[in-house]
Amino acid sequence: MTTPEEIAARLLYRDGMMLVIDKPAGLAVHAGPPKDRQGGGHLMDLLDGLRFGLPRAPELAHRLDRDTSGCLVLGRHRKALARLGELFASGQVEKVYWAVVVGDPPTDAGTIDKPLKKLEKRHGWRMIVDAGGQPSVTDWRVLGRNGRLSWIEARPRTGRTHQIRVHLASQGWPIVGDSVYGRGTADLVSPHLHLHARQITMPFAKNKPPVTVQAPVPTHMHALLTACGYQEE
Repeated sequence: MTTPEEIAARLLYRDGMMLVIDKPAGLAVHAGPPKDRQGGGHLMDLLDGLRFGLPRAPELAHRLDRDTSGCLVLGRHRKALARLGELFASGQVEKVYWAVVVGDPPTDAGTIDKPLKKLEKRHGWRMIVDAGGQPSVTDWRVLGRNGRLSWIEARPRTGRTHQIRVHLASQGWPIVGDSVYGRGTADLVSPHLHLHARQITMPFAKNKPPVTVQAPVPTHMHALLTACGYQEE
């Protein structure tokens, strides 16, 4: 189980308004409905050690899926959370994800513009492409490939739940380790989801340059990224 000390050691950026941490894969950011819980704690229980002298622990400015690793932004107080909320809601935050997918895209870059809708089922839910869903747009480009797998950089313009996972799978390139949208193909390559929030850029202060933070490649993604041409920095 992840400890508060381990989370503190994953701090990537800190100023008076916000923090950015490198969220480990497998850690939920908050407690979900009882039927969705997989045991163990969640990130909100581990943030007290990130107060750094302030009276309250920081809070989430946005979310990452349980099995997605990388850059996660926290607001240190109410004013900061309000400003961050505006930036995320208006699409001013630039998010860059790295994914390893099963498949070989026919071109080196493109845009996926497919609306997404939540489909409720008796035993759970999932997101689907549906004309009646919310507008969802993801820009992508191939950073490397080996014929069977591809290393993709995805830049979502919108922030729908599971957006990158659904969009890439809808193209026939499910993310390695995705047991929901890649069942029977991508989840057989590795049991670990190969989706990483690589970089985030926030124009927090109007009179200062945007803050850009990058998270290191997680251990579980090294082997397949290397197979697609990634070289250790």
